[in-house]
Amino acid sequence: MTPQPLDDTQAAERERSAFFDAVRASTQTMPGLFAWGVVTGAAMMQSGLPLWQSLLMTLVVYAGSAQLAALPLLAAGAPVWVIAFTALMVNFRFVIFSAVIGPHFQHLSWRKRLWYGYNNVDLVMGFFPQRFPAHTLGKPAGKQGYFTGLAMSNWLAWQLGSLTGILLSQQIPASWGIGFAGSLALLAIAIPLVKNKPTVVGVVVACTVAVATVQWPYRLGLVVAMLVGILSAVLVEQWAVKRQEPA
Repeated sequence: MTPQPLDDTQAAERERSAFFDAVRASTQTMPGLFAWGVVTGAAMMQSGLPLWQSLLMTLVVYAGSAQLAALPLLAAGAPVWVIAFTALMVNFRFVIFSAVIGPHFQHLSWRKRLWYGYNNVDLVMGFFPQRFPAHTLGKPAGKQGYFTGLAMSNWLAWQLGSLTGILLSQQIPASWGIGFAGSLALLAIAIPLVKNKPTVVGVVVACTVAVATVQWPYRLGLVVAMLVGILSAVLVEQWAVKRQEPA
């Protein structure tokens, strides 16, 4: 029997329910995101950026790894194209994120898709495909609410952490080792997302490649590790789906 389409009231209730489901799912990563934001905010101020530039950077760039990669280049007076290229390489994973999640929202206007692109961060990529895998394309009920719940939770935790780091940077001694604290924060974010075989394979492959290429210049090994890890996870997932298909 073909399911009946939802009316406006049912659709709105589905979106609200999905929104709060996403907020609840995000709570396990919020402390790690907040701590990572504090690390990045403090690093911006301690690198010599004035307050207004630090605030603008956290709001506009909104990507901790790219911000940290750009800071030493800014401090060294590197050319703009070098800084932009470095940030692009570090953030290249978002192209893959968009390729995975974008088709779910292709029915929306370009303005809405632009907003979704700004908010398509690691947390969203970690949770959204688990709730809405590829075979749910064309079934939009709940997707906008779930995405928005993930995006708002991530944005608030990150910005609050980053603002805390910016405003309290002078009170954070270097002896505290905030870089190491940032690594711990990333682990706190990543570990709850490792829930299935494709993710485990992707993590193991990415870590192996990252260690093997640690001596590569400009940290290109991290970019390669990220791409190979994502590709391996996708291949494992596709293989698992094919095994479940009837002969």
